[in-house]
Amino acid sequence: METVNIHEAKTHLSRLLERVANGTAVVIARAGKPIAKVVPFGAPVPTKMKRLGFLKGEMRVPDDFDRMGAGDIESMFEG
Repeated sequence: METVNIHEAKTHLSRLLERVANGTAVVIARAGKPIAKVVPFGAPVPTKMKRLGFLKGEMRVPDDFDRMGAGDIESMFEG
């Protein structure tokens, strides 16, 4: 993804829009901080990221998780 500053975006808007039309997303920044992203019209909207820990307290990982089924796996490989 390309990043351009506001001045460059205003100066070369036609060129930037051509790149966007060809599928390249462009980030417009002010003093190096992103403030907007220009993407092709009809581009899929990113879904909201799932937050980490949303199942906290709902599940429990057994203490022997890394050894579960070790005997069965061993017998499959060693016969």
